[in-house]
Amino acid sequence: MKAYVSPIVDSTTVFKNDIFKGKVLFCTGGGSGICKAMTEAVMRHGANATIVGRKLDRLTASAEELARTTGRQCLAAQADVRDPKQLHEAVANTIAKYARIDFVICGAAGNFLAPISGLSENGFRTVVEIDAIGTYNTIKATLPYVRESKGSYIHVSATLHYRGTPYQVHVSAAKAAVDATSAVLAVEEGPRGVRSNVIAPGPISGTEGADRLTTKDGSGGGWANIPVGRTGDVKDIANATIFLFSDAASFITGQVLPVDGGSEHLRPLGLPYPQSVLDPESVKGMIKSRL
Repeated sequence: MKAYVSPIVDSTTVFKNDIFKGKVLFCTGGGSGICKAMTEAVMRHGANATIVGRKLDRLTASAEELARTTGRQCLAAQADVRDPKQLHEAVANTIAKYARIDFVICGAAGNFLAPISGLSENGFRTVVEIDAIGTYNTIKATLPYVRESKGSYIHVSATLHYRGTPYQVHVSAAKAAVDATSAVLAVEEGPRGVRSNVIAPGPISGTEGADRLTTKDGSGGGWANIPVGRTGDVKDIANATIFLFSDAASFITGQVLPVDGGSEHLRPLGLPYPQSVLDPESVKGMIKSRL
């Protein structure tokens, strides 16, 4: 008997095209990958957007593409989320252009495969600074305006820290902090009309993150045995984004939504265990990204 394969659905076939008309999205990490797809989806439903990243050339090209494909406005704002001053400047530029911020996606992230024994202190700190501290800095810079609009946050996390995942101590620590930060934000800001939720993507094919966490033989954490019959698509994350930002989710805050096709229940380690932790040198040839 052949297993069922779930369809990939475009958000425009489910949600009204104008549900975010007049709204403004501020997205860190929006120049590529999952966050770019999230931004495009929100724009297709009527919002204008600012995308934030460190590489201005790629950011500008992405902003032009997003504006062209959606018919909406998209501002490229160069900033490193680890630098509060740069983020405040990006927010100021957004307010100068659009006069408001309704939605925020905290999506800037970094990752690579490395065991604790082979991970430098600087490598650990860098990922925590980008993911966890970058999320906090983004919240601090945007919160006054999200309060005004009674808006909403989505933080892009992961499922790796739900159990011990070898070679992922840095991102596991960072994403656990992101989840906790979102929960506190939801509780503190809910009385002011602000919602905060987390989307935790599972294996999403065709993204830089998937490539970094996939071994040379094509395996990886969660890349096989997915109950819905396929790996994820960026549209799956986009659809969850539209729902959580929409009024249909007005009673949902402080939650973590794994969008993983049920893969976390069956996720393999991706590298041979215990060989990979006892002898990291023996698996270097399997890993695309650096140790």
